[in-house]
Amino acid sequence: MSDPSKSNYGADNIQVLEGLEAVRKRPAMYIGDVGPKGLHHLVYEVVDNSIDEALAGHCSHITVSILEDNSIRVIDNGRGIPTDMHPKEKKSALEVVMTVLHAGGKFDKDTYKVSGGLHGVGVSCVNALSKDLKVRVFRNGKIFQQEYQIGKPLYPVKEIGTTDIRGTEVTFKPDDSIFKESQTYNFDTLQNRLRELAYLNKGIHLTLIDEREKDEDGKVREEIFYSEGGLKEFVTFIDGTRERLIPEPIYCESDKHGIPIEIAFQYNTGYAENLHSYVNNINTIEGGTHVAGFRRALTRTLKAYAVSQKLLDKVKIEIAGDDFREGLTGVISVKVQEPQFEGQTKTKLGNNDVMGAVDMTVGEMLENFLQENPKEAKIIVDKVILAAQARAAARKARDMVQRKGAMSGMGLPGKLSDCSKTDPKACEIFLVEGDSAGGTAKQGRDREFQAILPLRGKILNVEKALEHKIYDNEEVRNMFTALGVHIGQNEEGEKELNLDKLRYHKIVIMTDADVDGSHIRTLILTLFFRYMKKLVESGYLYIATPPLYLVKKGTQSRYCWNDDDRDAAIKEVGKGKEDSVNVQRYKGLGEMNAEQLWETTMDPYRRTLKRVTLDSAAEADRIFSMLMGDEVPPRREFIEANAKYAKIDA
Repeated sequence: MSDPSKSNYGADNIQVLEGLEAVRKRPAMYIGDVGPKGLHHLVYEVVDNSIDEALAGHCSHITVSILEDNSIRVIDNGRGIPTDMHPKEKKSALEVVMTVLHAGGKFDKDTYKVSGGLHGVGVSCVNALSKDLKVRVFRNGKIFQQEYQIGKPLYPVKEIGTTDIRGTEVTFKPDDSIFKESQTYNFDTLQNRLRELAYLNKGIHLTLIDEREKDEDGKVREEIFYSEGGLKEFVTFIDGTRERLIPEPIYCESDKHGIPIEIAFQYNTGYAENLHSYVNNINTIEGGTHVAGFRRALTRTLKAYAVSQKLLDKVKIEIAGDDFREGLTGVISVKVQEPQFEGQTKTKLGNNDVMGAVDMTVGEMLENFLQENPKEAKIIVDKVILAAQARAAARKARDMVQRKGAMSGMGLPGKLSDCSKTDPKACEIFLVEGDSAGGTAKQGRDREFQAILPLRGKILNVEKALEHKIYDNEEVRNMFTALGVHIGQNEEGEKELNLDKLRYHKIVIMTDADVDGSHIRTLILTLFFRYMKKLVESGYLYIATPPLYLVKKGTQSRYCWNDDDRDAAIKEVGKGKEDSVNVQRYKGLGEMNAEQLWETTMDPYRRTLKRVTLDSAAEADRIFSMLMGDEVPPRREFIEANAKYAKIDA
């Protein structure tokens, strides 16, 4: 029987979290997670404050530095955070901004017309989740400073000198008791975001410095991002490895409807729609009203032009909205005073007035473009007609896949070894390279919750294939059928992956740790990115990490996942004598027996899975098209630039 004194629920049970304690108690509520994504998000929040200064017309240069101890410094040349006494809080405005949630100029429409970030909680969240933070303000000819530990000020704001510059400098080191997984910043991740911000905010200089990495002359790694053309240059960058249909991106910029709108798009010879949308520099991966407005205007205006020019008279297939967007790469950026976000990840814009503004802007611009450029207009319409014909063929292929599934009883591929559980949350499937490794995996798995689908050889490169050819491919068809997903239509009548009957919430790609295995993994990732992106965005896709080496001496053995692990194992097991140990290099999954594969790669308690995420959809789009497209020089440049991170078999 429970103790009555412990079951009383009164005022004493109500916890009040003071100041920034709430952020430290539930950090994921404020920054998404406490893994690598959340770690990098801290940088974005500080940078967003500087970008807001730039949007208000007061900042032109922002520098982000990764210091040698993995701390971050962000410097801008804005007005500097105010340091005078706050009338209500009775302390420096700088301290208020750094230590009080929902404090900042973003809530004053006269100070910032629009803003990104976490709507006023950003920099104080960074302070709360930092072991140490120091802010220096250069304002009115003076330098002001305050330091904090775990969000608490060590002393009042003080004046420490004079200056002839202005701006704000924030230096912080994330708290390792919060970010337990990693405190190491990735240069490429920050680079992608700063490049994105440079395109989205033309005319601003953004510099990224990595003091951890120096060349032979002691010079640190540095990249500068600056764009004069804005989204026009962004689209050209994303689409750089594709064959374009028209010479230049179609571009428009307007704020005459009360909402600053900038849009650029162009058509290529590919088959996928690659549309990236932003609101106040926030990537709206789920789209929203601004995307709906663009699509509506594009379909209406292009169709009206084609009809008026009698370009559809001989076309017997009904043209759908998707057909107007096949092979389209575009970026939409809107700046909204009070954005309303909805959707599963709060990255879908819900402001209805934005839809009308974008619709009118795109409609007016595109109508003028088509009238003034009849040659390009004819090329685009011809592309639309081809897309409609391909769509009809693809629909037949998809229907055939579903009919075959329905006629074969359960509709599951014969090669699939399914698990006994049926709850998707408890089930996982391994997409395994080759029948041999698939057989080993079947023997080593836990049949209760682990399913195995062997894939024969290299699957179709979907980057270069028509959609109906994709559904003709047996391996691709097996994946769709085994997962229980299909491509249908959403409420707006647009093509969308349906996850209602998804059978597994962990989809694990398991390939050999060699060059062929890497290629197969990239082919599978391309399929998911182009046709099943919703699974990636939902966090269901993973990559298995089989070991590269087994170091043995007598009864002692250790698995190693990289060269450093191997060297450490030789030192430990062989007492530093390499010739006294046996080092086995696993070139394929088939070289392991079932027990070894289970304990290294499949056992949930001992394995390491890498979740596939989309930190930058635009950058992922560019890299997939580059790696899997026809252009060789960009692919060679990418491989050479990243060769030091690759392990190539001799």
